Amino acid sequence: MKNAEIASIFERMADVLELKGENPFRINSYRRAARVIGDLTQDIKEIAGEGKLKDIPGIGEGHAEKIEEFLKTGRMSRYEEVMEGVSPETVAMMHIPGLGPKTVAMLNKELGIVGIAQLEEAIKQGRLKGLKGIAEKKIENILKGIELFRTSQQRIALGVAFPVVNRIVERLRGVKGILSMQPAGSLRRMKETIGDIDILCAAHQGKEIVQAFVSLPEVREVLAAGDTKGSVRIEEGLQVDLRVVEEDSFGSALQYFTGSKAHNIHLREIAKKKGLKISEYGVFRGDKKLGGRLEEDIYKALGMDWIPPELREDRGEIEASQEGRLPELIELKDVKGDLHVHSKWSDGSSTFEEIARHAQERGYRYCVVSDHTKSTRVAHGLDEERLLKEIEEIDGLNKRLPATGFRLLKASECDIKNDGSMDISDKVLARLDIVLGAVHAGFKQSKEQVTERLLSAIHNPYVNIIVHPTGRLISQREGYEVDMDRVMEAAARTGTALEINSFWDRLDLNDVNVRKAREMGVKIAISTDTHHLDQMWMMQLGVGVARRGWLEKEDVINTWPLERLLEFCRAKRKIKQRPGIRS
Repeated sequence: MKNAEIASIFERMADVLELKGENPFRINSYRRAARVIGDLTQDIKEIAGEGKLKDIPGIGEGHAEKIEEFLKTGRMSRYEEVMEGVSPETVAMMHIPGLGPKTVAMLNKELGIVGIAQLEEAIKQGRLKGLKGIAEKKIENILKGIELFRTSQQRIALGVAFPVVNRIVERLRGVKGILSMQPAGSLRRMKETIGDIDILCAAHQGKEIVQAFVSLPEVREVLAAGDTKGSVRIEEGLQVDLRVVEEDSFGSALQYFTGSKAHNIHLREIAKKKGLKISEYGVFRGDKKLGGRLEEDIYKALGMDWIPPELREDRGEIEASQEGRLPELIELKDVKGDLHVHSKWSDGSSTFEEIARHAQERGYRYCVVSDHTKSTRVAHGLDEERLLKEIEEIDGLNKRLPATGFRLLKASECDIKNDGSMDISDKVLARLDIVLGAVHAGFKQSKEQVTERLLSAIHNPYVNIIVHPTGRLISQREGYEVDMDRVMEAAARTGTALEINSFWDRLDLNDVNVRKAREMGVKIAISTDTHHLDQMWMMQLGVGVARRGWLEKEDVINTWPLERLLEFCRAKRKIKQRPGIRS
């Protein structure tokens, strides 16, 4: 698939056009096209072959022509024009969190800095001090951004690796001789970023399987191809490794190559005390093999229940397994609706009808339209008047929907302003089924200010969910400083849910905070923050985070039937807590 490559080209064009001070409308059109193409689940080459490129939301005639040119020739002439005079090092600088195109342009003009190494040297020499808009705190943030950028380059985001692995596994399923197959490593544990992409399969003829693997159409470079292991680089630029084992050892190998280092060390310590030895080949007492065909064999031999992959981090799951108290983790099939979806009324790409139809195709019983509010101008946020019109439109659509029991819910992703007040009046918020509170600006406020802001929203009787609660973007920023203990205490006390935002670059709350929220009695919403319908698949990423946070079905409000969900929202309004109330 060329999707990721084309998305990257358009994103790079947007960055460089902004660096050069070009038309903001054109810049945003490239960014939107990049976002849409990057999240497509269908191969863009297939879409182009069907003549349907312009049917993709956000893809105009000009974009379509550039895509077709690239697919036919491997080049994009407009891209080459845009990139003229700009080095790859300068492009890399623009990916440093907190260092936007305008600052990069100024550093280039004032100090001749064109790369990260030069930037670090200039900071050491104190040359940035005194430049317009560059205070001591800004320099500190740039250094943090460089560190975050380098870390992100060393690991692969789960949301990038997950669809790639699924695609490869699906292709390999048709290969004769494969008896069992599973992704392994940190991807199987659903970590938000992963180091390597590993696939494990059971087969009797390893060499033939490896040859089939290295011959896949997406392979661009074969790094290794032996009798039991193959390693390739695919067109997305990612390295994927395949390991073939005998069927009788598949379970033990899967366990060995899935568990975190700490989890596996702990298991080996337990095994040693029992006079056993566990390895990728099986579990043994002396020379006698006790099991290894199934993962369950390993845990059973140690007197334990099988532990779900997402929990294998040595965070108490081994003790819980020994004592028979592992949680019954939430599953994707438990989710009855998506609580965070944007429509064309703000910065989404779909109509209400399209959202409702797609949600029903996914088996949902309800779906929430939660468009931005007026303070988020870049997203064409709604004011009270437009929001009331949206409410009328959704009510009308629900009356026209077939009698299947599905319902489109009225909501808003309402900005929590810098002073803690909501961006929409309570009178209008009262007309909605669900209200999502969100911080989109003021990230540089102090920890105390941001915390009070969120507490103010939590104590508003109409705010039901705080979405992307820490504001982090995995590849771009750490998020704002906030006292999550105080936020969670207030959320539990007021009946306010916190969101796991399933969008691949957010996954916010993270797994550690999710588990803490559960322990404090906070209910969780798992939502996708969908801006176009191809992003709804990311719900499984959010469910992965929920499972890593030990969540059960009961902990997640969008596993509940519609009436129970709505009663949860109505119950808070009856309490009539107001901003500023503390207990």
